[in-house]
Amino acid sequence: MDSWKTEATKYTPEIYFDARTNILGIKGESYPENITEFSSPLFSWLENHLENLKEQTFTVNIELVYFNSSSSKMLLDLFDLLEEEVHDNDKNIIVNWIYDEENDAAQEYGEEFQEDLNYLPFNLVKKAE
Repeated sequence: MDSWKTEATKYTPEIYFDARTNILGIKGESYPENITEFSSPLFSWLENHLENLKEQTFTVNIELVYFNSSSSKMLLDLFDLLEEEVHDNDKNIIVNWIYDEENDAAQEYGEEFQEDLNYLPFNLVKKAE
């Protein structure tokens, strides 16, 4: 699978995939007008990628400074999908929730997401200065 990158806009985060390291990254702010239009291509790609994922580790790095409620729902759907792959299909997936130590809200959201997960390894990662 090839690497790719979608540039951030005023309303949407940068999304990238590094095929060499098998890392998916979501970084920036997320408050698109139409969350379905924004997230559908990502979920379609992700489902295809996970189906073909063999024994290698797949890492998802999320570094969102701000996101709205519809983006929060999208993240929950993402974590549910990943958790199902870990639990039901024995996929090796790790999520890193990266936050700035001065952004208390981002840290708290990460902690809340982490509490909802039972099988998906979900790491809270304080951003290095």
